[in-house]
Amino acid sequence: MSNYKGYFIDLDGTIYAGKKRIAAAKRFIEKLQENNIPFLFVTNNTTKMPRDVVNNLSNNHDIHVKESNVYTAGLSTADYMDKIASLDARKVYVIGETGLCTALENKNFTITTKNPDYVVVGLDTDVTYEKFCIAVLAIQNGATFIGTNPDTNIPNERGMLPGAGSLVDLVKYATQTEPIIIGKPKSIILKNALEIIGLQKEDVVMVGDNYMTDISAGINFGIDTLLVYTGVSTPEQIKTKKVKPTHEIKSFDEWSI
Repeated sequence: MSNYKGYFIDLDGTIYAGKKRIAAAKRFIEKLQENNIPFLFVTNNTTKMPRDVVNNLSNNHDIHVKESNVYTAGLSTADYMDKIASLDARKVYVIGETGLCTALENKNFTITTKNPDYVVVGLDTDVTYEKFCIAVLAIQNGATFIGTNPDTNIPNERGMLPGAGSLVDLVKYATQTEPIIIGKPKSIILKNALEIIGLQKEDVVMVGDNYMTDISAGINFGIDTLLVYTGVSTPEQIKTKKVKPTHEIKSFDEWSI
């Protein structure tokens, strides 16, 4: 086991399984807090604000953290755009929900349908054909195309529903334009997270249950990874992977901090 100075941690499948609690995950977070080890929950979710994530963890899983411990793909999208956008090019058209829109507005972007400089596509459960039309036409007219994350599906009690990546791909197909992707398994979200946590790459580890998103994000970014078998990926699947996680555990109770 290595003594990492900071942790990037996935949520669903890692800290909880939908509405089901993972007791070892609660103990793991409490150990980090007791030892004053900084951590960020790095999630591809763009529909929620950090306070929503904090409330869910507290009310449903008895895990008590601060809003500053939460870093969503929505926040990362806004941070990335804030770095690249000039002061006179901050108009954006959004396919997305409150979490994403609020993150962008907090960075002084104006959400509009008229001549946007950027089109941002994230998860939107009220998406319509007209919203797609506006996005496609704006990109065809020169707007920069940004996708919050490439998730093909999101799990819920009904099954595997379309994720943000499905919406991004529709716009990509219609415009024949490659988007800039922010969330896992791409590196932008971890690059931004590293700046926030204030550590070096060798000092942090990416923790998650999904090789294709969490672990691949860490591998792509060049940091160590910790795969916990509480969610998506299985040991049998990992045996077939050319690049293995740095660490593999069945439960957080196996991990020493």
